Amino acid sequence: MAGSQGPAQRLLGAGKRLLSSLLATGETRLRLAVLELEEERARLVTIALLAGLSLILLLLGLGTLTTLIIVVFWESHRLTAIGVSAAVLLLGGMLLAAWVMRMARQRTLLASTLKHLALDRELVEKHRDPER
Repeated sequence: MAGSQGPAQRLLGAGKRLLSSLLATGETRLRLAVLELEEERARLVTIALLAGLSLILLLLGLGTLTTLIIVVFWESHRLTAIGVSAAVLLLGGMLLAAWVMRMARQRTLLASTLKHLALDRELVEKHRDPER
């Protein structure tokens, strides 16, 4: 009768299997979170480098364009040319700042991990309450 198990042993075995399954699921979700964080870090570094380079090029281009506009209108409307150039640059800067703030408020960090955790919770609740 070495092959037969009592109710306590079966319950203990089921508990061990449940714990093993929970640990495996937790490990999978943790690996997914780490992978997402690494991808996000790489994306942010790339974005920062490209943004810095584009800002330098835009600054040089805008400075050159502003100088050109002021030189063209130097004899007739130099103050108007300076004022309009400054207004256009300030307006463009404010619009871009508003756009960046809107983008910064969007939540993308660990979105996939959070989605999978919510799905896991929903599945556990569905199996716990089969009437749902």
